[in-house]
Amino acid sequence: MTQSESAARAHVGRPTPITAATVRQQPSRMPVHRYAPFPTVDLPDRTWPDQVITRAPRWLSTDLRDGNQALIDPMSPARKRQMFDLLVRMGYKEIEVGFPSSGQTDFDFVRSLIEDGAIPEDVTISVLTQAREELIERTVESLAGAPRATVHLYNATAPLFRRVVFRASREEVRQIAVDGTRLVMEYGEKILGGDTVLGYEYSPEIFIDTELDFALEVCEAVMDVWQPGEGREIILNLPTTVERSTPNVYADRIEWMSRHLSRREHVCLSAHPHNDRGTGVASAELAVMAGADRVEGCLFGQGERTGNLDLVTVGLNLFSQGVDPQIDFSDIDEIRRTAEYCNQMPVPERHPYAGDLVYTSFSGSHQDAIKKGFEALEADAAAAGRSVADQPWGVPYLPIDPKDVGRSYEAVIRVNSQSGKGGVAYVLKNDHKLDLPRRMQIEFSRIIQAKTDAEGGEITPDAIWSVFEDEYLPVPGAPWGRISLRSAQRLNTDEGHDVLTAEAVVDGRETVLTGSGNGPVSAFVDALAGIGVDVRVLDYAEHALSQGGDARAAAYVECAVDGRVLWGVGMDANTVRASLKAIVSAVNRARRA
Repeated sequence: MTQSESAARAHVGRPTPITAATVRQQPSRMPVHRYAPFPTVDLPDRTWPDQVITRAPRWLSTDLRDGNQALIDPMSPARKRQMFDLLVRMGYKEIEVGFPSSGQTDFDFVRSLIEDGAIPEDVTISVLTQAREELIERTVESLAGAPRATVHLYNATAPLFRRVVFRASREEVRQIAVDGTRLVMEYGEKILGGDTVLGYEYSPEIFIDTELDFALEVCEAVMDVWQPGEGREIILNLPTTVERSTPNVYADRIEWMSRHLSRREHVCLSAHPHNDRGTGVASAELAVMAGADRVEGCLFGQGERTGNLDLVTVGLNLFSQGVDPQIDFSDIDEIRRTAEYCNQMPVPERHPYAGDLVYTSFSGSHQDAIKKGFEALEADAAAAGRSVADQPWGVPYLPIDPKDVGRSYEAVIRVNSQSGKGGVAYVLKNDHKLDLPRRMQIEFSRIIQAKTDAEGGEITPDAIWSVFEDEYLPVPGAPWGRISLRSAQRLNTDEGHDVLTAEAVVDGRETVLTGSGNGPVSAFVDALAGIGVDVRVLDYAEHALSQGGDARAAAYVECAVDGRVLWGVGMDANTVRASLKAIVSAVNRARRA
């Protein structure tokens, strides 16, 4: 028998192997002919693929400008101020605070930052303007009295915009940039004088679609007017205004510009990726490898269409590689909560580093690997004679230690809780009209999971409700219930504050609690502080349990009680009393635990 005959006989009865020949994709019915490949850059000696990011770039947050203009409901002055203060606390030193010539709201906000002395000495604010004289004048006027500020001027340079939007030649577009730069300088001298350290940023907008030689030509013409030199920087921002290329092409364009710009040592080359192709983070990282000095974006990628570059993801990507981002992400949940409040938009549960579920594994094999990883980490730290907090991180499925961004390990080590969480939430909503917030679903599912693990077998809906009542709605006089609320009355002061008086039983004694705040919840927290209870409200939700004159409300409050995060539940015909009962529930649970 020949070798080929032996091989053929050996394969008799075996399944046909899958190969490229057996897997044939079919053409779609989509009009692909309407689109063309994005042009590449002739850069055969590109160097960026071999680069490693070893230090953080400069950062510019444009949450208050680019991010804000993309909101369905733009930020109020109060929300803007809260966002600005958050960015300052996190460590951002360059913050684009608005488009003051676009309307009175943005103009007044810039003025309020300056007049209130809200800008630290080491923070530079930036304002955006189009290249029109009356807008430039108004923009510079907004900066009067600012210690340090940057005027950011832009005009579109891409051929599609030149032909369709402006119907202007290359020469006319270049002249717009030159004249705009000159006007920024003239009004800067006239209005600001020597009282403000004035910086300048220029953007050839739609850089990603602009011919490289023309982008260079316009930037050089702008620099000829601004005259960057020793102690006189210019920022050249090269945006993917609409992301259309793969990240490597953007990196090639950045490296090409970095090589060809004159006076490069006096230029801050700034990357401003958007996320239309879903690769904004990759574009930013490759741009830094290609020579970009600064990165512009928004927290959690807020912005037009699919968003701006996500500063949180880029910063924590650096952190995960042992590079200090020089931005403080150590309380990621507080950052997320503030951003959600200011933007009135949620951060998705699967958002990198910040989503509620990103450190949780539901797969049994993943959970087993994580459990073994924690055990090995502890053993390695003990062998090295140091604490786990100082041990180099290495746990399967967890790119960073959740504790380094303020998360606990509780969500990480849940065992097969996905179906439990969904089932428990369904029973409570279907049988008792309780619509638990998602994070509270996770907390309560752990309690149910512990019960089923200990007792085995199936847990009935009645048993689930019994556990819920015992955990969150204890009977009066329960041995672990430190506080029982009797009644509460609130009074509004002339200053707009609430004064709250509550009758309660505290540690078995009738007690009157008093406190004040900017609302009844804040006032009650202040009252509890008077008896030594340290509680901070982190999240709040409420809904009606029924309709009609005898309707009751359910309130859910996530609280930090003496440093522990717990949920509380309150139910009452009065929504304020329901919220106060929910806080009491969380405080009592902290003592029980």
